[in-house]
Amino acid sequence: MSTASPKPKTRVAVLISGSGTNMASLIAAGQAADAPYEIVVVVSNIPDVAGLDKARAAGIEALTVEHKAFGKDREAHERALDALLAERKVEVIALAGYMRLLTPWLVQKWAGRMLNIHPSLLPLYPGLNTHARAIEAGDLEAGCTVHVVTEGVDEGPVLGQARVPILPGDDAETLAERVKAAEHALYPETLAAFVAHQSQAQP
Repeated sequence: MSTASPKPKTRVAVLISGSGTNMASLIAAGQAADAPYEIVVVVSNIPDVAGLDKARAAGIEALTVEHKAFGKDREAHERALDALLAERKVEVIALAGYMRLLTPWLVQKWAGRMLNIHPSLLPLYPGLNTHARAIEAGDLEAGCTVHVVTEGVDEGPVLGQARVPILPGDDAETLAERVKAAEHALYPETLAAFVAHQSQAQP
């Protein structure tokens, strides 16, 4: 009697530009035995950020493809990044605080295989300063969204959301802290569901 071998985990790269708190939650969840994905590499566009140290401490390869080395040629920077990911047989990209506007070339190359987390309940408040904008609008709740990356800024199909109440006396900083905690739960859960669905769809 033979038993089917378990499916290999989906190989995921995380792109960061800073402290890597969402990255750390993705790494931790991916290291569980039953996780459908694993983080195989973390890449920053800025050298020496704290997230790289966190990734290495978790046993993950952590590299820099510095955008400044490419001047204003965004696509050349992305081609170097893409080559690095191809060498490591990456199947899905998770953006986690990656503070770069992506070119159509990279978005098209990874169409349907690149996710992002945004600190608002999209389609509300794409772009920056989301928490201050939600408070100023008098909203009763804020939250975060995981979506597929498309060429429009924060416009891709929504995969998951978590809602966080806006409390009396909240400012952008206090609200950001609670939304960040929701992000750390939402992103691993949504990424796992996304790759599991992809895996089932493949022959």
